[in-house]
Amino acid sequence: METVETTATRTFLTPEEYLARERKALDKSEYRDGQIYTMPGASRKHNLITANTLAELHVQLRNRICEVYSSDMRVKVSSTGRYTYPDVVVVCEEPHFEDSHFDTLLNPTVLIEVLSPSTAAYDRGDKFASYQKLDSLCEYVLISQDNVCVEHYLREGQTWDLTEFRSFNDMFSLVSINCELSLQAIYAKVQFSQE
Repeated sequence: METVETTATRTFLTPEEYLARERKALDKSEYRDGQIYTMPGASRKHNLITANTLAELHVQLRNRICEVYSSDMRVKVSSTGRYTYPDVVVVCEEPHFEDSHFDTLLNPTVLIEVLSPSTAAYDRGDKFASYQKLDSLCEYVLISQDNVCVEHYLREGQTWDLTEFRSFNDMFSLVSINCELSLQAIYAKVQFSQE
C-alpha cells in the first residue's frame, strides 16, 4: 500500500493513542517515531498485483497451517515501535498478536510490498531496515508496478541475499513457506506503458 511521507501529523502520539485512533479511523495510517502517515488509495496496477499475489499464495497455502493476509493486517515491529500495513503478509507459525483485537501481527514470516514511485526508496531503505529487526521474518519481496521486476530478499543468518527477477517467464521460490510464484501470475492483466 502506498504511504504519503509528507502528511505526518505535527502532534506526537503514543503507540496506544495511535492504535485507539487507528481502530476508529476510516482510512489507514502507518506509525513511526510518534508520527502517523496517511495511506492514500492505491493505483489499478498496484491493486491488480496485490490481488494476484495474494490469490496465488492463498491457493498454495489453503491446506497448510500458514495464513496469508491482505493489506488490512497491521504489522508491528516491536523493537522499533513501528506499525505498518504491508501489501501481503504470510505467517507460518502460530500467529502472535499485540492484543485481543487480533489486528496487529507480531511475527510475520514473509512480507510483500508493491512499490510505487513515492514509496520505493522508503520500502527498500528505512522500512526494510526496520523489518529486518523482526526475528520471525525470513523473506521480503518488493514488486514493481511500473515494470516487470521482483526483488526477493532471503535471510541467511545475519545477511539478506537479494535476487532479482525481470522476465514474465521467471519463477521464484519463497523457501520459508515452500511456495513458488511466477511473474506471469503476479503481473496478470497489468499493462505497462510503451515508454
